[in-house]
Amino acid sequence: MLLSYLPVLIIIGFVGFIAAAVLFVNSVVSPKNPYKDKLSPWECGMEPIGSDADTGRFKVHFFIIAILFLVFDAETLYLFPWAVVLKQLGMVAFVEMFIFIAILAVGLIYAWAKGALEWV
Repeated sequence: MLLSYLPVLIIIGFVGFIAAAVLFVNSVVSPKNPYKDKLSPWECGMEPIGSDADTGRFKVHFFIIAILFLVFDAETLYLFPWAVVLKQLGMVAFVEMFIFIAILAVGLIYAWAKGALEWV
């Protein structure tokens, strides 16, 4: 039984070795030239100002926008295969997809109400 998992373990070991090798080679051959401007925090093409600029903290708002984009982008990937096989799936899948879209809409409305989509 455990022998059936041997190819998976070999692949996991190979991937782990390759990842470690790439990180090692990168640390050896990458240029190391730290200076003040290179080590300063930088956010969306604008110089950080205020007390947070000294500590290197950024607003979480940009990350929330990115996460919302990824969630809605990934969820729309489910719509295309569903639309292709809609006739084969029947009415149950049709109703389930509308429930799925309604849940996404509720999440979008919640994010909008909380101000997560405001840029300023």
